[in-house]
Amino acid sequence: MLPTAVLERAQRELPDWQGLGMSVMEMSHRSDEFVHVAEQAETRLRQLMQIPENYRVLFLQGGASLQFSAIPLNLLAAGRTADYIDTGIWSQKAIEEAGRFGQVNVAASSREQQYRTIPEQSQWQLTPQAAYLHYTPNETIGGLQFDAVPDITADIPLIADASSCILSAPLPVARFGLIYAGAQKNIGPAGLTIVIVRDDLTGKAQSATPSLLDYAAQAKNGSMINTPPTFAWYLAGLVFEWMQEQGGVEAMQRLNQQKAALLYDYIDQSGFYANPIDRRYRSIMNIPFTLPHAALEKPFLQQAAVVGLLNLAGHRSVGGMRASIYNAMPLEGVQALVAFMQDFAGRHSA
Repeated sequence: MLPTAVLERAQRELPDWQGLGMSVMEMSHRSDEFVHVAEQAETRLRQLMQIPENYRVLFLQGGASLQFSAIPLNLLAAGRTADYIDTGIWSQKAIEEAGRFGQVNVAASSREQQYRTIPEQSQWQLTPQAAYLHYTPNETIGGLQFDAVPDITADIPLIADASSCILSAPLPVARFGLIYAGAQKNIGPAGLTIVIVRDDLTGKAQSATPSLLDYAAQAKNGSMINTPPTFAWYLAGLVFEWMQEQGGVEAMQRLNQQKAALLYDYIDQSGFYANPIDRRYRSIMNIPFTLPHAALEKPFLQQAAVVGLLNLAGHRSVGGMRASIYNAMPLEGVQALVAFMQDFAGRHSA
């Protein structure tokens, strides 16, 4: 979901960006005007996340899924092993892709618990001197979220796929070697991917790495080896500006916690809906829930759509319902959902 204020501003500027006589979509990505747009976006993101100077911020293409390949190509040298924590579908995909390029050790997995909890770190089987440790702080599909940043030795880079939780709460960037995120959850439209990588981890790509996947090459060229997704980059900058106006990441966290608490509290006391996730690891971004009978799912979605509540179907791999309450979702939206759920339960309870 994008903030209404951002959509309205983009609408106003669409045919004529700041009196230039053309749209952002029409200007050259190497023009002074667009370079300014790009630089402003990076500056605002650095401010929001308090990104240290020794980190590069890249605005790339291919989605977070392409980073499943780029990360081992850049960081997994021959003879080294990378550690991965398996907590759901997206970490599974990262593990599978990394295995194409080098040795992978699944240091912990909650597969046997149906990905409803996160293994205690004391049980992780980490590789001494691993090339890096990769984890997914928030599993979008399963609604499972780490409650803290893993505590590992400083000489092993920590890598996070923060696609569905970036900017939802403060993140201590300096504890990570690399953070990446597809934009389409909390940043902007699909087509843009953010990579925040520490300087010392660039320049180590395998020789066969395509230049578009080489972090050092992208950093050297300002993320513009080829034509970037300019309109998505521009919109991301508008979202960053909007977030600053709302009070920054800390304000987003307070609102997100309030929204999540409202929905979880209703689900837990409803006696009609259920959330299967270990309460300690419940996501504040993606809240899955089930109904008493699968036969109720279709009417639930149909009736919800009538009152303007959309995109509530769970991922096809797990079924059920899922409410994604990203930063731009106002509290009123969650209140409306709870009111509908109450009404639906009242009409369909045995």
